Amino acid sequence: MRFYNNSHPYYCGIDLHARLLYVCIIDSKGEVVAHNKIGASKDDLLLILEPYIGNVIVGVECMHCWYWVSDWCAELGIDFILGHALYMKAIHGGKTKNDKVDSFKISTLLRGGNFPIAYDYPSEMRAARDLLRRRMKIVRHGAMLKGHVVNTNSQYNLPATELNLKNISARQKLREQYQDIIVQRNIDLDMALLDCYAKELAQVEWFIEKQAKNHNPVYLELLKTVPGIGKILSLTILYEIGDISRFESVQKFASYSRLVKCKAESAGKTYGTNGNKIGNAHLKWAFSEAAVLYLRGNDKARNYLNRLQKRMSKAKALSALAHKLGRCVYFMLKNKTVFDEQRFLKG
Repeated sequence: MRFYNNSHPYYCGIDLHARLLYVCIIDSKGEVVAHNKIGASKDDLLLILEPYIGNVIVGVECMHCWYWVSDWCAELGIDFILGHALYMKAIHGGKTKNDKVDSFKISTLLRGGNFPIAYDYPSEMRAARDLLRRRMKIVRHGAMLKGHVVNTNSQYNLPATELNLKNISARQKLREQYQDIIVQRNIDLDMALLDCYAKELAQVEWFIEKQAKNHNPVYLELLKTVPGIGKILSLTILYEIGDISRFESVQKFASYSRLVKCKAESAGKTYGTNGNKIGNAHLKWAFSEAAVLYLRGNDKARNYLNRLQKRMSKAKALSALAHKLGRCVYFMLKNKTVFDEQRFLKG
């Protein structure tokens, strides 16, 4: 975990909410020079910070509405730091917790060099990343709708359908499957949503891929050279990484991608693992999917997996393969080289 430890004449901690802010500014000696509750307005925030611009660092906790503060600080040339919410125990663990206390704690953490840093994702790619994440949620909801059809068949003791609901013709056939008009109406609702999702998601995927070719075409083409990484996985990896140079080492990249687990130890005893939920869940999913898809129709990859299974279970072998793919992608993007399967499967 990285901490911000640069020195400034003033430190500003903001407890951020959708409609209001609590702003605390302290000097290098720890004395409070401003502590105010204001509306979530650029003008109100400027009124407080204006006397200190050029000498102040602004820190906020990473939550859903930090985008505008980061962009506003970038426009005015104000140093901005995003705090990692899961590591800010000094805020969440206090006996007294309110907006005023939280803003003071943030500024104090900044001054003391104990402010945990999260990645301030670049604004030019941020909206495309959010759209891609939104697409994923809709895809998962579509899978739930398809599962509802299976459950409905089971409820009425009907044979399992072999229709592929990704196809329009298959969805049309389900509109006449049930004799009970109320049950049929229930299925019709699922099919109507799936029809809408199929149409909209195709356009969204085309749009995101078009944006990616403008944002980082090199990364996109390099990722597609990996067998098993297609359009969606390459877009996910590209936008969740942003800039590969922000990772100092492959170990930090693997940790961020949730491809490794950390031991929980104390007094020489191991208590399992720790921090499994800290990191990027989207990258974890992408590399796990890529590992499974890489094995399809690939005898060399299957032989490699079999060698791994001699030392560990199949689940752990797949995790090891996903980890190896993640490390491979790191060096590919870092060195701007294409996938080399012979080198990848060596060892």
